[in-house]
Amino acid sequence: MRGFVEKVSVEAAKNWLHGELEKLGPVASEEVSLDAMAGRVLAVDVVSEVNVPEFERAMMDGFAVRASDTEGASPQSPVPLDVLGDAFPGQAFQGKVTVGKCVRAMTGSSLPAGADAVLPVEQTGADGKRVLAQQSITAGKNIGHVGEDIRAGEVVLRTGRVLRPQDVGVLSSIGVGRVSVAGRPRVRIVVTGDELLPAGAKPQADRIVDSNGPMLAALVSRDGGVPLHPGIVPDNRDAILAALRDDAEVILVSGGTSVGQEDHVPTLLDEHGELAIHGVAMRPASPVGMGRLDGRLVFLLPGNPVACLCGYDFFAGAAIRARGGRATAWPYRTVRATLSANLKSPAGRLDYIRMFVKQGRAEPVPKSGASVLSSTTRADGFVVIPAECEGYEAGAEIELFLYD
Repeated sequence: MRGFVEKVSVEAAKNWLHGELEKLGPVASEEVSLDAMAGRVLAVDVVSEVNVPEFERAMMDGFAVRASDTEGASPQSPVPLDVLGDAFPGQAFQGKVTVGKCVRAMTGSSLPAGADAVLPVEQTGADGKRVLAQQSITAGKNIGHVGEDIRAGEVVLRTGRVLRPQDVGVLSSIGVGRVSVAGRPRVRIVVTGDELLPAGAKPQADRIVDSNGPMLAALVSRDGGVPLHPGIVPDNRDAILAALRDDAEVILVSGGTSVGQEDHVPTLLDEHGELAIHGVAMRPASPVGMGRLDGRLVFLLPGNPVACLCGYDFFAGAAIRARGGRATAWPYRTVRATLSANLKSPAGRLDYIRMFVKQGRAEPVPKSGASVLSSTTRADGFVVIPAECEGYEAGAEIELFLYD
């Protein structure tokens, strides 16, 4: 057993990772259908080949009229119009509106030839078979024009956009049934530890239940990857090496990654690939490491669950998002809050501190060791104290990253 001789800065570790991601680029794109688009990342610009709508249409129930025929109309002096027929969505009126005539039009129906406005039904009365216009109306009123929503040749959605449900609706409206999206990187989650019980089991005696595996799988899914976690890997070199060589674009290892007697992963990565970084000046997650094996990025994450979460967020999550065509920035919104107590941090080490925030005031969560995962569920978010800073005084305004 030995300690870390030297720890690299968080900035240096990020720079190494950025260089590797530039060389690797995103995984190959693929085509998906409408029912699988939501949440995927566009790999190409989408240009509309059609206008939406392709025809002028009524925007409310009423009567398609020539606006000039309603001039001077009022409840006291209504203007009579003869009804030629009806226009329904998908069933256009085949004739033409001429002087003194109108067509009953339903919302979404095609505007009949000769008409240039729609008089709302509530602004009309009846006189036998005739309609009485009780309000004058201007040309173009209550009409949806050709290309009002989308015009042919318009770039509707751009490369890199994470598709939302409404985006899928827009794509359908322009006749796009399939699009090219960034591929989802497959991420092998290697959880080691003979003391671990599988997720869902009850803790017993001197054994604990795997919490990192399910947490990492959820994080990978959040960041657009496909988690592969077939189970706990025994603490022996052959089993771990086989897992490291699993068929995936990214490898995450939790446990066996530090400098203890049973920590085989760093040695295996050094022997069979490249252990580029091991030990980072941050708390928690100082044993985090990164390297390459068989052309894939490998991330060594601590076994302590909060440290595992922290290491993932700072390094592995960014890699998975980048390989899936997403922005590398954290997926956490931020708020400004005022500290209610001093926050101290030794110079030369980045600190990740879980925080409560209430009515704009923030304070650190008590009982927040690297193994206390519940501190992250009790906390509203976290603050990062950079290595060059020795903390913040009570009353200082800080940027807080929210878990929600």
